[in-house]
Amino acid sequence: MIHRHCSFCDASESDANPLIAGNAVYICKNCVISAYKIMFGDEAQNPEHKELIDAVDILMTPKELNNFLGDYIIGQERARKLLSVAVYNHYKRIFKTKNITDDETEIAKSNVLLIGPTGSGKTLMAQTIARVLNVPIAISDATSLTEAGYVGEDVENILTKLLQAADGDIERAQQGIVFIDEVDKVSRMSENRSITRDVSGEGVQQALLKIIEGAQVNIPPKGGRKHPNQEFTTIDTTGILFICGGAFDGLEEILKRKQGENILGFGHEKKSKDERKPTYDMVEPEDLISYGLIPELVGRLPIIASLSEITEEDMVRILTEPKNSLIKQYKKLFSIDEVELNFEEDALLAIAKKAIKRKTGARGLRAILEENMIDIMYELPEYSGYEVLITKEVIQNGEKPVYIKKSKQKTA
Repeated sequence: MIHRHCSFCDASESDANPLIAGNAVYICKNCVISAYKIMFGDEAQNPEHKELIDAVDILMTPKELNNFLGDYIIGQERARKLLSVAVYNHYKRIFKTKNITDDETEIAKSNVLLIGPTGSGKTLMAQTIARVLNVPIAISDATSLTEAGYVGEDVENILTKLLQAADGDIERAQQGIVFIDEVDKVSRMSENRSITRDVSGEGVQQALLKIIEGAQVNIPPKGGRKHPNQEFTTIDTTGILFICGGAFDGLEEILKRKQGENILGFGHEKKSKDERKPTYDMVEPEDLISYGLIPELVGRLPIIASLSEITEEDMVRILTEPKNSLIKQYKKLFSIDEVELNFEEDALLAIAKKAIKRKTGARGLRAILEENMIDIMYELPEYSGYEVLITKEVIQNGEKPVYIKKSKQKTA
């Protein structure tokens, strides 16, 4: 079976998102709607057209969302499944409940907390899911947030970024996604509190409660500090999906204590090192409260998706398999200069081992490749018509790659 993809957004063909074929190009239903909105502007906001536009955002099933995530994210099957179901239920709650006459049952919002080591794909998941849904997304770093009135960013500025991502369209922004990264950095201080005010910890968590749960929030359209004479824009956060992410460094110690690793006494069976090692799959709400998140915030993040540490095998797959993988990017970069780039399997494994040793996750792969490819790319225009073979020695010892002159085959 031939798998066709949209020439504009690269979405896979499905029953929910069919493709229209042209002269060696394809366009999906989502892109047709987006093009219609661009061409007709305000007319696309009429109620007759709005139902059609809204319907597009929820057509993909959880399986289809998961498959799309799998095109860009290697591994993390459980986290991908949890996120796909959460996103599907959220947008079903927004759009489908309009046609239900029984208004007695109100479906609550299910925000998501992604927990995993650095470089495991938390931010990439949020970016990818927003791309396929064609909704605005705002990515903010919680480390810059402070309580109102102190130096730093107000929590409401997160919504300003979302409004800007929606090109000022309030209704579209109210159906967007907000990803708050490094949320573990706003954990409240330990029991040994200092005499100074914790302006970037518990206070920020209290401010986040209001916008995450769903409320009418007044924001400055251009960002910055609020002041009395300023005009505000009101945004209803009820339909905004909040995805929080964090590495939660040190959470392992809390899990170890819960496991009772240091139990002594007769009859106690000593566990192996692998059995004692805690995993993020074991995280429960009370562990997050012990870490420093306030119970009210944990309660507003009911879906906890844990991402596992990336293995060597996954690192190699990340280098080669995704649609926008680093190896594919470099191959394309070299092909512009008419140079064919190839990697030996041992070279890919050496790159993966280096990345794991640095403990920077998948984001460390590009840095390693750049270090080893910079000298090769410096001389690249001189090797037009060659094949460049990257060996293990190139990655480990900085040796020169193998240059193979490509001979032109003579036709009979």
